[in-house]
Amino acid sequence: METMVFDKDGFLTSPESWNEDMARRIATENGVGELGDEHWEIIRFLRKHYLEGGLPAVSHVCRVHHFDHYCIPDLFQSMKVAWRIAGLPNPGEEANAYM
Repeated sequence: METMVFDKDGFLTSPESWNEDMARRIATENGVGELGDEHWEIIRFLRKHYLEGGLPAVSHVCRVHHFDHYCIPDLFQSMKVAWRIAGLPNPGEEANAYM
């Protein structure tokens, strides 16, 4: 089992080492529980969006997938938890405040 190293805000320090098993462990540790299909859609979208350039608006994430406007808090508690489960690095102070 690979060791996960997190920064002071709980974000994975080596996002390139992320895999789906890590996502499941992070979800459990953050109280999200088992990840279903909707979770995985969001996780994969966040990773893709990040690799292409940044942090999407919460409402955009839900709208793109035709989910309820509150899909992030309903599925993950917050965007911050979704970002952690997706294995993405700390987005910085300003983005953290927004999340």
